[in-house]
Amino acid sequence: MSPPNAGQLPVTPQGRKPGPLSSLAFGGAPVGNLYSAVHGAEAENAIRLAWERGIRHYDTAPYYGFGLSETRIGDALARLPRASYTLSTKVGRIVEDATGHRGRDDGFAVDDRAARFDYSRAGVRRSLEASLRRLRVEYIDILFLHDIGALTHGDRHPRVLTQALDDALPEMARMRDEGLVGAIGIGVNEEAICLEVMPRFPLDAIMLAGRYTLFEQGASKAVMERAAANGVSVLVAGPYNSGLLGSADGPGSTYDYAPASAEVLARARRYYDVCRRTGAEVGAAALQFPLAHPAVSAVVCGLRSTAEVEAAMHRRCATVPAATWTALREEGLIDPTVPTP
Repeated sequence: MSPPNAGQLPVTPQGRKPGPLSSLAFGGAPVGNLYSAVHGAEAENAIRLAWERGIRHYDTAPYYGFGLSETRIGDALARLPRASYTLSTKVGRIVEDATGHRGRDDGFAVDDRAARFDYSRAGVRRSLEASLRRLRVEYIDILFLHDIGALTHGDRHPRVLTQALDDALPEMARMRDEGLVGAIGIGVNEEAICLEVMPRFPLDAIMLAGRYTLFEQGASKAVMERAAANGVSVLVAGPYNSGLLGSADGPGSTYDYAPASAEVLARARRYYDVCRRTGAEVGAAALQFPLAHPAVSAVVCGLRSTAEVEAAMHRRCATVPAATWTALREEGLIDPTVPTP
């Protein structure tokens, strides 16, 4: 079955119109050997099973395994009709050979390859051309500018933002007009950069990771409201907040890609207590929560195995009682002004 769609991307003035996104999307970082190696056959089986179970949007990036994620997704989908799935990838980094480089230093178990930032017009085009080859396709449905913002670039942020607005995003818009991509946007982990870019450049979409989630909504409310008002489609990634709400038994040990503090863990346990009391699974509530917002087109889950695909599909379709949402609101664990399923 194909999960229901929570929203649609706008029709672009020229080029290709992205197809409707499946509400649950395949996040491709894990099959790029995120944190640990994944056997090629296991990765291919997970990618293909996702399609068979109705997950029809795949998100990846050159940075994920320094091209490995894109290559594996391209190989696994090559025998399927191109119109039967949608793809998003990212620009902003160039992948290069780097003998002696340890990929684990960047979070990926892929050695002798590296990625460097390049937000120039030429770099953006070169990145997309390489992604098209690795993914074995002629166009990308959504192209995101990857990891701009002060969180990533620190003191260099003003220069990076200027280059993004003057060079990278205009070049992406040109590639959209050429039909190489159907929609353009930014893929980031922080709200502030979304609010900086949206008034200054027309975006079709935003991928926001780990911010508008069951665990936290306050800081991202302004982004979501502006997106809804301006017809910007939001893909919510990292719905479990780096594994904090991903386990069935209790909070995970990480939050925001770092060890979770005692305060964060104590708050996370309250979600488990509420869900246990009201007959819900925390993972199902976390996966389904973002889809209630009218701006959200899909929730993106990182998946590395057939077992994880099956678990995600179960959580997407599981019943979360109305009493769960009520209790989470009453206990102050969900902002009272945001929509729930």
